[in-house]
Amino acid sequence: MDNASNHSEKGQDSQVYEDVDGIAAAVASGEISETLVVAEGEERTTLFVWLLVGCASISGLLFGYDTGVISGALVTIGGDLGPAELSSGQKELITSSTTLGALIGGLVAGILSDFLGRRPVMGIADVIFIGGAIGQAVCHTVWSMIGCRFLIGIGVGVAACVAPLYIQELSPTRLRGRMVVVNIVLVTGGQVVAYGIDAAFANTRGGWRWMVGLGAVPAGLQAFFLFFLPESPRIMIRRNDYDAARATMGKIYAYATPEQVSLKVRSLAAAVRQSVEITNSTTLFERMRLIVADPINRRALIVGCGMQAYQQLCGFNTLMYYSATLFKEIGFDQPTAVGLIVAGTNFIFTLVALKYIDIVGRRKIMLWSAPGMIIGLVLASVAFYFLTKKTGGNLVDGTHYSTTWSAIVLLAMIFYVASYATGLGNVPWQQGELFGLEGNRVSLFPPPSSNTLTVRGIGTSLATTTNWAGNLLIGATYLSLMDRITPAGAFGFYAGLCLLGWLFCVFCFPETAGLSLEEVRLIFRTGFGIRESERLRTEKRALRAAEKAAKRRARGEEATTAKTRADGGNEGEGEGSRAGSVEKV
Repeated sequence: MDNASNHSEKGQDSQVYEDVDGIAAAVASGEISETLVVAEGEERTTLFVWLLVGCASISGLLFGYDTGVISGALVTIGGDLGPAELSSGQKELITSSTTLGALIGGLVAGILSDFLGRRPVMGIADVIFIGGAIGQAVCHTVWSMIGCRFLIGIGVGVAACVAPLYIQELSPTRLRGRMVVVNIVLVTGGQVVAYGIDAAFANTRGGWRWMVGLGAVPAGLQAFFLFFLPESPRIMIRRNDYDAARATMGKIYAYATPEQVSLKVRSLAAAVRQSVEITNSTTLFERMRLIVADPINRRALIVGCGMQAYQQLCGFNTLMYYSATLFKEIGFDQPTAVGLIVAGTNFIFTLVALKYIDIVGRRKIMLWSAPGMIIGLVLASVAFYFLTKKTGGNLVDGTHYSTTWSAIVLLAMIFYVASYATGLGNVPWQQGELFGLEGNRVSLFPPPSSNTLTVRGIGTSLATTTNWAGNLLIGATYLSLMDRITPAGAFGFYAGLCLLGWLFCVFCFPETAGLSLEEVRLIFRTGFGIRESERLRTEKRALRAAEKAAKRRARGEEATTAKTRADGGNEGEGEGSRAGSVEKV
């Protein structure tokens, strides 16, 4: 029995090696990819997948917690770090150091995870989170706090890069988008938890140390759970461990046949092999040049980076970082608790977006929600203008401001955040669908030749880097901008940037919902694909409607045939019965 099973396993492995060469050509030509191999039950999620996604999404919770907790900490630190009160510049350094660390962490995370594996790199991020959280809790100087926030930022950047990648590679093909969204939901959920803990410790002496220190708890839990999680099948195949990859894929596609799982493994192995060959045969400069030189890739990159820049330059993260500081200055007695309202709005409307993003479409959501952001920011600018009239247009801490205008500022912020979370908070993170799959054949120089390069990883990395760079710019300048051009001017400025971003969506952002990755690539052939994407989606809807109508007709014909046969059988039985009666007579 053992010899037979060993022989079977060896046969399967040799089959993998034999089929990879054949499938690789199909992958390179775009005829087949792991995402196009259909397996039974792909739309059904097993407990195994939910546990994987839940454990990996703790990284999203840590991301949200560590970027949100600083809002409450800044208003309660007082003189614990040396100065009697932190200056605007010190607050900006403490806040933006996390973003700088995230930018650096994100740049090295992808390369490191390819070398070490996804799971070990997430473990490294957890160790960084734990060290940074404890370091913040015990520091006594501004610069030590800045250093620990920078360390936390590296963990945030690594987690933000690797966790979605790990979830994508361990989720059923047809559910990958939804599973990655779980990580996004937990980012906003982590911000809500952070604001809740901030509010709980707001009136405790040295409470800010508890706020930042408690971030070590979820990191420790995830580090423990990682010992029981499998590595990504892609990494297993890179290490030639086909048996482990097949076993893990079998658990992911628990309802598929062994043949379907085997085909999934073989097609994935071909794509991985091609990716390795590309990396070994080309330089980073050549791959970077391709994404700029090829018009299709260049347009996709403009859209991806443009949407990520829009997400940050709209000013949303200033609320995540400084909302408690802002609400304290305009007269709220419990600024951290008020900030919790803003974070809760973000969380709730993120859930709304996740439900409707595929139903309504990315472009429509952006075109409808962005004007709401503009209205919210303009209303906030007007409210700040009348609120600060008696203090020369600037906010002066300790001044008694009109509660009416303060309430209008809060309502404007809630409306702005709801609009942001519905559209801009989620849509840019669908950036992966803008770039071609591994194996799209494009040449550095026409005509197309044997140079087969992957641009998807580079494109998404550049777009994510744009996001962190914009985040760094906004976080490092918000308080200074408020001081220089007044709060009314600052929020009016953000409203103007939002208007520019909305115009960018109108003229450059195509609809990608319902299109395959290959079809998304096609729409960028002659421009930004606004009309082409609508044409393709209309044709696909018509084809689906025709297929449904054909199936209904087929089912109707089958039902009619079955009924006719049944009626014929009943007539036969009736005639037989009558014949029997005559015979008896």
